[in-house]
Amino acid sequence: MKRKVLVLEDEENIRSFVVLNLKRAGYEIVQAGTGEDALAKYEENPDISVAILDVMLPGIDGYEVCRTLRTRGYAAGVIMLTARTQEADKVNGLMTGADDYVTKPFSVVELVARVDALFRRVCGNPFADEEIIKSGPFKLNLRAREVHKNGAKIELTQIEYGILKAFMQNIGKALSRDDLLEMVWGHHYVGELKIVDVNIRRLRIKIEDDPAHPRYIVTVRGYGYMWEA
Repeated sequence: MKRKVLVLEDEENIRSFVVLNLKRAGYEIVQAGTGEDALAKYEENPDISVAILDVMLPGIDGYEVCRTLRTRGYAAGVIMLTARTQEADKVNGLMTGADDYVTKPFSVVELVARVDALFRRVCGNPFADEEIIKSGPFKLNLRAREVHKNGAKIELTQIEYGILKAFMQNIGKALSRDDLLEMVWGHHYVGELKIVDVNIRRLRIKIEDDPAHPRYIVTVRGYGYMWEA
């Protein structure tokens, strides 16, 4: 099966944010704003492997979409996305055939991790030939979200991991602070560019042999940074 995800969410800003981060994680996205649209899109894309379904929708709700997909025999993994927190609501979602349940407000990192886990369960390991990025003494495991240097694991925050991933996927390419802000924090982030420099400094302390004279994350004066290994 393809790494294709259906995102059903009627709030466009939430849907766009989810779509952006799933695309960065390597998924192809099919979008829908209503339950009826989602069912039609599924008919057009039977190779969808994971469906993220918002529960509260005008017309056909997420529960009914899930129930219909299961009735039609679709084997895709289903994650329910909702603001409801009652245990009965979670049980209801799972009873309609959902595989997982994420409550709003949610961490997009957690949501992507849930999609990854469900994708592996549904499709085995479709990223086997793409999940490891190697550069010099570093090995980045995209599925486990781990980094090792000379075989030793380095503990990173999610932001530090995101920055390192951006660099290792763009070896030898200068990335501006705006580039990094977009790639790691997302285009919805509103804040100062200084946050990029602060996190670069912290990342250098963790991965460089001599942070005062960095070898891997080099400064491109007047522009940003570049990964060399």
